[in-house]
Amino acid sequence: MSNPSQTTEVQDFEPRIVAFLCKWCSSAGSDLAGVSRIQYSANATPITIPCSGSVSPMYILSAFNKGADGVLISGCHPGDCHYMEGNYLARRKLYLVKELLQFIGLESDRFRMSWVSAAEGAKFAEVVDEFVEDLRVLGPQNRLKAER
Repeated sequence: MSNPSQTTEVQDFEPRIVAFLCKWCSSAGSDLAGVSRIQYSANATPITIPCSGSVSPMYILSAFNKGADGVLISGCHPGDCHYMEGNYLARRKLYLVKELLQFIGLESDRFRMSWVSAAEGAKFAEVVDEFVEDLRVLGPQNRLKAER
């Protein structure tokens, strides 16, 4: 039997997401969602980066260390990278990040990677909304901080 206060906590919990968005595709997709007035969760703080391949694992760990409940990396579709192979590099590098997160005790589901082009505003909104819902189920990343 579930605890009613636990259900209320999940409903009241608003996850904080740090979203690293490729300048050429995903950031533009985010902009398109905005100018198209597509409604989606405002839980993601966007950070525009030159390429998804330029994200250092230290950026991800730093975001979690500073209290993010989830980190999203979004870039160009494989084969469409402005820098030719940056998104392939990101995919290989960020697979290892998931392993590292598990090793240090964080659920790997708190980290997500997506491919969103500049013309996919609706897809960007869908990615953010799905991530928010998944994080609500997981609860706060730092439960000790959440209980204060």
